[in-house]
Amino acid sequence: MSSYQLRPAAAGDAEQIAAVHASSSRAAYEAVAPEAGRGLPLERRRAFWREAIEFGEPQVQVAVENARVIGFAGFDRSRDPQSKPTTGEIWALYVAPTHWGQGIGLALWESAREGLVEEGCTEVTLWLPRCNERALRFFEKAGFERDSDAAKTAQVGSVKLDETRLRRRLD
Repeated sequence: MSSYQLRPAAAGDAEQIAAVHASSSRAAYEAVAPEAGRGLPLERRRAFWREAIEFGEPQVQVAVENARVIGFAGFDRSRDPQSKPTTGEIWALYVAPTHWGQGIGLALWESAREGLVEEGCTEVTLWLPRCNERALRFFEKAGFERDSDAAKTAQVGSVKLDETRLRRRLD
């Protein structure tokens, strides 16, 4: 079992966050959409997370073990144009594959949930590729339900992935 701490991300965490993002994406998609697992080049991921940490959009929480980032969650208000101002969104939640199944994802989700409630959100959504069955099971166990009216296609590298929106009340 892992011994880790949760904390807000610091500027120096961006490189490790990007590495967790890349390794987790590869592991999640290697069997169903290998090209999607490669996703963004590492430098673009670093730049995105550096900027997110600097500007707080999205807010980022990290799970750290022995001074290494082993997971992270990015969350903020919903980016969906038609959403209510009280709707939050999980922009990202990734755990290093070496730490899957140890409760870190659940701890990150709970931390993000608390942050969204503090921001005045009453519900939360997230978008997931339908082929990521592991993540779909995780979020459904955490109380999310699939929004049957919401689907889109995301371009990840040269691959198009069908995504579904999940939704959950925060109270």
